[in-house]
Amino acid sequence: MRKTLLVAVFGLASTTALAGAGHGSGNSQADTEPSIDRTFAFEAGDMWFTPGKLEITPGETVKFEITNAGNLEHEFVIGDSEAQAQHREMMREMASGGGHDMGGGHHGGGQDDAANMPSVTIPPGETATLVWTAPHDVKEVEFACNIPGHYEAGMNGDIRIEG
Repeated sequence: MRKTLLVAVFGLASTTALAGAGHGSGNSQADTEPSIDRTFAFEAGDMWFTPGKLEITPGETVKFEITNAGNLEHEFVIGDSEAQAQHREMMREMASGGGHDMGGGHHGGGQDDAANMPSVTIPPGETATLVWTAPHDVKEVEFACNIPGHYEAGMNGDIRIEG
C-alpha cells in the first residue's frame, strides 16, 4: 500500500528542486545535469525517513526523490556528522529568529562545510529531487533533516560509500 501511495504521490508532484555535489560552490547543474547511475525513492513523514541506510559506490551519481508524506516541512541534507552538527546549530539559531528559508541563501554560498552541503526543503505533500555524486575520499556520510528537533526524533540515516 505504501509503495502504491508513493507512486501516486510521485505522479502528482509538481514541485522539484535540484542540488548536487558542491552545492553552493559555483558548480551549476542547470546547464549540464550529470548522468544518473541510480535513483532512490525516499519518503519523509513526521519525524522519520525511509529507507534509513544506503550503500553507494564512490563516484556514483544518484538521484534522491524525497516525498514528504507528513504534515511538517522537512529538509534532506547530505554531509558528514560534523557538518550536520554545525548545520543543526545554524538551524536552531534560524528558528529563534524567523524560521527555515532555503531560498534565503542559508544553504550554500557560505564559508563553512555546513553551508556547502547538498540539500533540499520538502514542503508537506510535495516531492523534491536532489542529485549527488558520492565522493572518493569519504567512507560514510549522513542524510538528515536538521530542522530543530527533527534529527533528534530520528530523521537521519547513514550512507556508506564503498566499492
